[in-house]
Amino acid sequence: MSAQIYLAYDYPLLGAFWTLLLFFLWIMWFVLLFRIITDIFRDEGMSGWAKTGWLVFCILLPFLGVFVYVIARGRNMGRREIAQAQAQQEEFNSYIRRTAAGGRSSSVDELARLSEIKDRGAITDEEFRRAKELVLPVTARRTRRGPPVPVPPRTESTHETRSR
Repeated sequence: MSAQIYLAYDYPLLGAFWTLLLFFLWIMWFVLLFRIITDIFRDEGMSGWAKTGWLVFCILLPFLGVFVYVIARGRNMGRREIAQAQAQQEEFNSYIRRTAAGGRSSSVDELARLSEIKDRGAITDEEFRRAKELVLPVTARRTRRGPPVPVPPRTESTHETRSR
């Protein structure tokens, strides 16, 4: 049995530290490479030929290409990322506004619609009062005495449906 057996305590602590440091730097270099590739595609001010040139440079000479890109265009990388994040946030906010406003009408709109229906004679004063209590805020409904009024489904009145 002439083969040597290396145990964990045969590997010096400083060697483990250098191994972990090199591994960490290797991972960080890949993160930087992918951020640069993302930035190349994100930049709208760069022509297609320039993007192709930078990509070829970063792929064929990876270390040199990444470092030259960071030196030449690194200052604006953060600005482009912030602009892209702000655009995403604005798009998200507009989606929320559209979604929140599109599905429901306000109580003022509901009361105006009820008043129009009452003026046309489609509902009685008692039906108008009950529907108005349903539209008003919850606090106004709690002050009312008597059993709770069941909420009818939100459809047009039968009179409006027949007139069409």
